[in-house]
Amino acid sequence: MLKWALMFALISIVAGLLGFTGIAAGAAGIAKILFVLFLVLFVIFLLLGLTVAKKMVD
Repeated sequence: MLKWALMFALISIVAGLLGFTGIAAGAAGIAKILFVLFLVLFVIFLLLGLTVAKKMVD
């Protein structure tokens, strides 16, 4: 998912440099959504991993 967010960010930068502002804005929006989704899932899995590891030790 992070790979897709970075890919859309790169598309947005290239499109912005070439003057395609509509495409750049759309790709930037998609990149933002994917990055936030990645962060949310990362935190959820990190917390789940810590709680499961804590239960395994006890």
